[in-house]
Amino acid sequence: MTRYAHNGEIRIAFEDLGGAGGDPLLLVMGLGTSRFWWPDGLVDELLGRGFHVVAYDQRDAGESTHLPDRRAGSPFKALLRRDAPAYGAEDLADDAAAVLDALGWQSAHLFGHSMGGLVAQRTAIRHPKRVLSLITSSAVPSDAKGLNVLRYVRLSLLPRFSRLHHPDTPQGNQDLAVAVARLLAAPDRHIDEHDVREFVDKEAAHQVTSFRDAKAQSRQIGAKWHGGPLAGITAPTLVLHGERDPLLRTSAARAIAAAVPTARLRVVPGVGHFLFRADWSTYADELRTHADLAPAQPQFTGPVEP
Repeated sequence: MTRYAHNGEIRIAFEDLGGAGGDPLLLVMGLGTSRFWWPDGLVDELLGRGFHVVAYDQRDAGESTHLPDRRAGSPFKALLRRDAPAYGAEDLADDAAAVLDALGWQSAHLFGHSMGGLVAQRTAIRHPKRVLSLITSSAVPSDAKGLNVLRYVRLSLLPRFSRLHHPDTPQGNQDLAVAVARLLAAPDRHIDEHDVREFVDKEAAHQVTSFRDAKAQSRQIGAKWHGGPLAGITAPTLVLHGERDPLLRTSAARAIAAAVPTARLRVVPGVGHFLFRADWSTYADELRTHADLAPAQPQFTGPVEP
């Protein structure tokens, strides 16, 4: 069931995925994707390891507030612009804190994947007391800005994304999701419609198609960070990265781990940018081990009424 947190006038959709009484875990998904892109199988693995799991839609994705269109250009151009087209990266971090407020969680473990990992890093910098531990997965380092981000990106993959054109129909959405997942998966993974059907069906049921909205993606990726450096993160940090990630180089993970004083790096063999079903138990094990190293969590205070 969809619930909402509020950061000023921005409404952030979130969902309690189960495990009440377990260790609080907030999931942050990546660029242009909704919370529905967290695989049910991965969530089940996390629940089985004692986590109370909540996922939310970042602003400009899913059922959260979508900002008015502004001239931002393509996501690539928005990344390189000096000014933010709609909001700052601090706002994205504050959205995560707003979800914690709505849940009544004083703090939580944060697991961010792809751009969600970037947002999780910045949440740990901006709201250190709210983060029990940080898990950043397949993400670029927060300290990289503008053109410096591109050193971590496999640029040969970007033109292949630009050539993806599928009609805005139920079957077209299914085909587009398969094509995107195939580009992001490790090269030896066989991706078919069964690997993405749950994401597409959930988005259709809630009348959203975030992964099609390039303008919203430009606003997200164009958000500029003016906060502190990665060296300021005090939460125990686990840096996960797929060894066969076709989008981001492992040097991105190594840069994060080198910058964060508490960080532990784990490059996972055979894993790509898309979290395939064969990877779920490995990632859940890593999160459980990491969470067990973190300080004890504060008492659950109950949801905050709007």
